[in-house]
Parts: sequence; structure tokens; C-alpha cells
Amino acid sequence: MPIITLPDGSTKSFDQALTVFEVAKSIGSGLAKATLAGKVNGELVDASYLIESDVSVSIITAKDDEGLEVIRHSTAHLLAQATQMLYPDAQVTIGPVIDNGFFYDFAYKDGFSEGDLAKIEKNMKKLVKQSLKIERSEMSRDEAVEFFKAKGEHYKAEIIESIPADQTLSLYKQGDFIDLCRGPHVPSTSRLKAFKLMKLAGAYWRGDSNNEMLQRVYGTAWATKEDLEAHLHRLEEAEKRDHRKIGKTQDLFHMQEEAPGMVFWHEKGWTLYQIVEQYMRGVFRDNDYKEVHTPQLIDRTLWEKSGHWDKFGDAMFTTHSENRDYAVKPMNCPAHIQIYNQGLKSYRDLPLRLAEFGSCHRNEPSGTLHGIMRVRNFVQDDGHIFCTADQIQSEVSEFIDLTFNVYKHFGFDNVDIKLSTRPENRVGSDEVWDRAEAALAEALDAKGINWELQEGEGAFYGPKIEFVLKDCLDREWQCGTLQVDFSMPERLDAHYIAQDNSKQTPVMLHRAIVGSLERFVGILIEHYEGAFPSWLAPIQAVVLNISEKQLDFVKDVNKKLKKQGLRVISDLRNEKIGFKIREHSMQRYPYILVAGKREMENNEISVRRRGGEDLGSMSIEAFVELVNKETIEG
Repeated sequence: MPIITLPDGSTKSFDQALTVFEVAKSIGSGLAKATLAGKVNGELVDASYLIESDVSVSIITAKDDEGLEVIRHSTAHLLAQATQMLYPDAQVTIGPVIDNGFFYDFAYKDGFSEGDLAKIEKNMKKLVKQSLKIERSEMSRDEAVEFFKAKGEHYKAEIIESIPADQTLSLYKQGDFIDLCRGPHVPSTSRLKAFKLMKLAGAYWRGDSNNEMLQRVYGTAWATKEDLEAHLHRLEEAEKRDHRKIGKTQDLFHMQEEAPGMVFWHEKGWTLYQIVEQYMRGVFRDNDYKEVHTPQLIDRTLWEKSGHWDKFGDAMFTTHSENRDYAVKPMNCPAHIQIYNQGLKSYRDLPLRLAEFGSCHRNEPSGTLHGIMRVRNFVQDDGHIFCTADQIQSEVSEFIDLTFNVYKHFGFDNVDIKLSTRPENRVGSDEVWDRAEAALAEALDAKGINWELQEGEGAFYGPKIEFVLKDCLDREWQCGTLQVDFSMPERLDAHYIAQDNSKQTPVMLHRAIVGSLERFVGILIEHYEGAFPSWLAPIQAVVLNISEKQLDFVKDVNKKLKKQGLRVISDLRNEKIGFKIREHSMQRYPYILVAGKREMENNEISVRRRGGEDLGSMSIEAFVELVNKETIEG
């Protein structure tokens, strides 16, 4: 007689074994109708899972994150079934869930075209209407190999052959389609009503470029049609905001094949970059950081001693000179310890905060490069705090406040916090990791901050707090980090003299707020869609003349505004004023200033705010005051 413990702590007793679905039905018909899967003692299972003993049970619906994952997993199978019905020669390989959807890789010698996606999607919808029951069965490893070989699914058989022979495998069947899968899946295809196939791509079998190329079909799936439409709308907005398009339209930067993953900044783009850098430089200065600068090339021996050569060597660019191996620095921390080590340090010198806009190079795979969001050469607003163990809590607390204030100034109010703990590949003892992880968790709890645990996602030398900001489209961008490191200072012989005259190793806090400046500029471009607030805009205003009679006046206005520190250009072309206003409106400048006969006579300018708002005529001094006020408030 199973006793079921529900999430609220209540229990229900039953006379005989029953399924997760039957548990849901005993609670209410509405819940039963919404049931997609369940959790039994914390393990995600099918709604048909049979419960025979006392367990805790949670019912999973489309409102749960796990429910959405089950929907996407099941939709991947629906894609595979619909594809093989139309193209029987297509072999299935793998079809996992990814962010916002799923994909499935197919081996198909004729190849799919974009037009085939519409046919496949139409067939998927037919299968949904058929309400095919999805059933789980089991086979031994060897039985499954023979089963899929007999079906001509050689890729699937190869996957199964790599599984230990003593394992029993689960398979899922819907109609005539059957596939290897751990599950769980929705009870029937009728539960899959909000999906869309998005694109085709190439993918090597098992991710190995030595293997044959497969075709990958990407799709998205959601709990409701409203959620799907909202997602597609976000994608449309993201397409409009693509920093690469805006970068070209506004003449900010470009990339080219001769320097993959490296940015050619144009004047306006470099101005934007410098505004961000100089703002952060002021943040450093106001918070007692000492700005330093360290070499680009450092001997291999230092990277070996720090642990980076073994853990990070494949991502380093290297060179050789006079029988010595060098690495182009991928990060700044070992170099900052070299600065710390110059001269004897006392506990009175701590905390010591070093900062650098350090240019780093990492050999990112070419397939991962993405505009200025993912590059091989980038500059970080990098900083390292050397402190005692007793100072960790206060330093972490101050850094959290500082980071939130910086994000707010740039226009980001929605920030999530994640704590990433020890990865499998790491340096340092478990005792050291216990201390470091506890220090960060205690600091977050002391601030009363809600945070998410990310097990195994820490750096190889220490756990870290990750600051994940959300933009206007609710997309997540992990920018800031704070990492506690007990290991590297010891490896690189850093120490200080404690109050009792003993030699102690300092704790090193690795910290960044915006992270890669290149990436952060890209985030800003997309967040504002190129319509930057006045304090950030590379060009704050453009001054236009109505006729040739105002040429000298416009030149004088331009000169005066620049003297006041404003970033201004002028357009003196012999074109109609309406044409010039429309053209410069496309550039999303905060202000368009127009000078005609009346403005020249009154020594004023007519001011239009971005979006077309007419602020009327005002003196140059009044306009400067307006922009400066926005800069302070921004």
C-alpha cells in the first residue's frame, strides 16, 4: 500500500500500485489533464511510471521548467518521426534539448533544403492531431544494437555500441517510430502544440571534423502558442538589434578574415568604447584601485607555475624567441601577482586592489566567434584584490554593491546572481575549495541576495559569483565575476607579514564588472538598438543648416559645443533640410540641431530630440546644460 508524500508535505495512501498520472488524478482532474511527467524521489519520470512503494511525488506540468524541457525533448522525437515519414532514407542520430528548443542531426545523402522544413513541420502537426500515444519499453544493449541495425539505423547502433553491455536501455515508441532515449516524454503527441522549425545547419558526426557531415535541423518549442509567438517576436527584435548590423549602419566597427575574432574599431565605435572604458576607469579610481599595466608576452614557465599552461594551454597563442617559449596572455592574474610580489607586504597594506584594462588573447574556435560578442582579442576591466581571509566578507560585499551600481548606470536593473562551485578539473585541495565556496555563499547570504547554485561551473582555481544581467529583451548576459582564489597566490609565492610577524599567503579575489569591453559594447548596442542615451552616444548632436547663409553660424555653433565637451558633428551639404533630418534620424543621434535665418539672428538653435520631439529654440548655453544634466543623471 504505497504512501505518497506530496510537495506540500501532505500524504495520500493507496491500496495498490499506481502511476504518476493516477496520483495526479487523485488530486484533481484539472491537474491530471495538465500532467506531462512527474518526479519520484527527485527523479524525473514519465506520467506512466508505476509507483509500488512509499515515495515523494511531484507532478510536472507545462508551467514547470522541467515540463518545458520534456515538451522540447518530445518535440525532437516528433521532428525525427515526421522527417523519416517523408524521407525514409534519412537516418536519425542525436536530438537533444537546447536553450529555447531542440535540434536533431540526420544523415541524409540527398540533403534537406529550407523548403523541406515547411513540409516536415506540416507533417509534425498532422502527427499531433493523431494524438499518438508515447510508450516506453526496455531492451538490453545487444538487443538494441541488433534492433537498430535491422532498421538501417547504423548511427544509432554505433551510439548504443559505446554503452556498457550490462546496461538496460529505454526506448520510446509513437506510432511506427521508435527511438533510443532516457526520457521522460509527454504522454502523447497531442501535448505538443507550440513549435516551429527554425533553420538548417551542418554538423560533424559526434562533433569530430574527421567524420562525415550531417544535417542539423533546429526547432523551438513552448508550452503555449502565446509563448511561441512571444519567442518569435523576441527573435525578430533581436534580429533588428543585431550589433553587427547596427555596427555597419552606424559605422562603429568591422571584422575581416585577415584578423579573425579581432575588431577594427572605427572612429564612432572607438569613441563609444572609450566612453565605457573611461567611465570604468573612474569607478576604479573612486574605489581605491591602483591601475597597472602588464606585458602581453610572458615566459611559459610562469604560466606553468600558475597552472594555466596545463589547464588552459590549448586556448593560448604562443611564440618562440631565443630558445624561450612565450604565451600571449589570455588573462592578467599571474602578472598582477608579480606586481604584488615587488616589495615586502604587511597586513597593514591589505586589502590591495590592482586594476588593469588588460588586452588578452584566447584561441577561441572559429565556429564560436560572433561579431564583437565572442572574439579572440579582448580587453577586460580586470582587477585583483589581495586581502586577508578576515577581509573577504567585506570586500565581496562592497564589490556586489559596486557592480549593481555600475549596471544601473548603464541601464540594466535586472541582475541575477549565480554561485559556481568546484569543477572536476581544478587545482587546490578540497579543504581549500570548502573555505572558498563557503566564503562566497556566506557573503551572498549576508547581503540577503537570492542566488542560484551552479555546481561544477567554477574556474579551475576557485569558485565564483557570476553577475548575469538581463537586457530589454530579457536575454541573459553573464558579465561580472568575483572569484575567490586561495591557490594561485601560494603557487606564485605571494605572501605578507601578519600581525603576529608570521608569513601568510594572501587571498586573491579575481573580479570584473563589465568583463570583456568588446562584448559589453555589443550588449549595449543591442540593448539600446543603437539609440544610446546622450552620455553614451558617440555623437550627441548633429548641427544642420537650412541654407548656405547659415554656414559660418553652424561652424561656430559646432566649435562652441565641442569646446564645452560635447561630441558634435555638422552637416553643411547643400541639401534640403528635410532630407538631412531624415538621414541623420536613421543614425539615432540623441539630438538634431537646426539653424535657419531666425536662429542665426537670435543666436539660438532649434532642438529636436531623437524620436521627433521638438524642444523649440534655445541658446547654446541652455542646450549644453540640458545635455550635461542628462550625463549626470545617466
